[in-house]
This record gives sequence, C-alpha cells and structure tokens, in this order.
Amino acid sequence: MTFVNTTLPFLSSAISFIFAYFVFMRYATKKGNHLLLWGIGMIFYGIGGFCEGFYGAFGWNPLVYRLWYLFGAILVAAWLGQGTVYLLAKKNWANTLMAILFLGSIYGAYKVFTAQLDPNLLTSSVHTGSELSGHAIITPGVRTLTPIFNLYGTATLVGGAVYSAWIFFRKRVLLHRTIGNILIAVGAIAPAFGGAFSRMGVPAALYIGEVLGAVLMFIGFQRATTPMKELVPVAQPVAGD
Repeated sequence: MTFVNTTLPFLSSAISFIFAYFVFMRYATKKGNHLLLWGIGMIFYGIGGFCEGFYGAFGWNPLVYRLWYLFGAILVAAWLGQGTVYLLAKKNWANTLMAILFLGSIYGAYKVFTAQLDPNLLTSSVHTGSELSGHAIITPGVRTLTPIFNLYGTATLVGGAVYSAWIFFRKRVLLHRTIGNILIAVGAIAPAFGGAFSRMGVPAALYIGEVLGAVLMFIGFQRATTPMKELVPVAQPVAGD
C-alpha cells in the first residue's frame, strides 16, 4: 500500500463526488441537460478513482475491476462530453447523440459484466490501473469499446471547451467563461497524459493526472459559472475643479 496508488485515487474520487454535488445543486436551480450529464459524468469519474484506490489497497477483484473498466475506462469521458454537446449543439442533434450514447452504454455494461477475465492479471500486483487497462478481459470485442467512447468524449469535451473559450475570447466578453473553459479543457486531457506517461514507466503519472484533472475541471466549472467583478474606472479630477 503506497501513497501514490491509494491516497491519490481516493482523493481524486472524493474531489469528483464533491464536484458532482455542486453540479447537481446548480442543476436543481438552473436546470439544463448539460448540467445533468456533467454531474453524472463526475459520478463516473469518482467511481473510477475509488476502484483504483481499492486496487491499490486490496488488489483487484472481479466486481471492482468491472466497475472500474466500465465507468472509469469507458463511460466517463463520453458522458462528460455529452454534457458539452447539450450546451453547444442543437437540441435535435444532442438528443440523437444522447440516445446513441445511452444504448451504447447499456451495450458496454452488458459486455463488461459478461466478459471473461484473466484471474492471473487480476491478482497481479505489478500493474497500475493504466498498465492493466483492459488486458484482464479475455472476451474479444470488449476492449475495442474504450477508444470509441474516449474519442467521442475527448472530441466533445475538450473540443467544446476550447471552442467556447475561443468564442468568448474573440468577442471580448465574459472573461470568466474563457478562463473557466480553458481550465476545463486542460483538466480533461490531464488523465490522458498521465496514462501515457504511466505506460512509459512512470506509474504515479496516472494518478497525479487524474487528481489534477478533477481539480482543474472543478475550478474551471466554478470560474465559468461565477461572473467576475468588473472594474469601475475611477473618475479623474478635472483641472479647475
């Protein structure tokens, strides 16, 4: 049991659940499908982090591994990205993509929970979550779901945040949303960079990336939804007054 593979994932999970609470609170007052989807996506993020922390403390078991793979490896990015789709796209397009994502998620859950697992990899202590990835799944076709969902999630979440930041910056309005969207975009790609470095032999990078991702997206959301106070110019004295 180490700080890296237990405390950091549990911290990431806690931050994600707190973030989800704030999003759902805003949804309760403001409504908006984008808020509902972001809240659900952060719940998935928290489940993934909790499962990684459980792995660090006790090792994998089939149920925890399946939960981690479904929510942490497959669904989280896509559901967060779908929230951004509802924010930026026309309602008909957003509803159509949501229907496809929902059906795809059910199919993914079925495939993950009926897949055959390699018990030797599940009991191995040499793998981090990123290194193990879907390799413990023996059943063909399950691991191919991950890049499909993640590509959609990354394109919509990161792309949508960057697009929104550029629009607000170009129009020189709502600076807080420009800053917030930049932070969300950086936070969204942080786990991907962490996973890449983990596979290159830096195991701690995954968990650091996930914590940074949760923190930056949380701060970005708070910044984007909290208007900045505008500076009121002070009247200069006129000669002769």
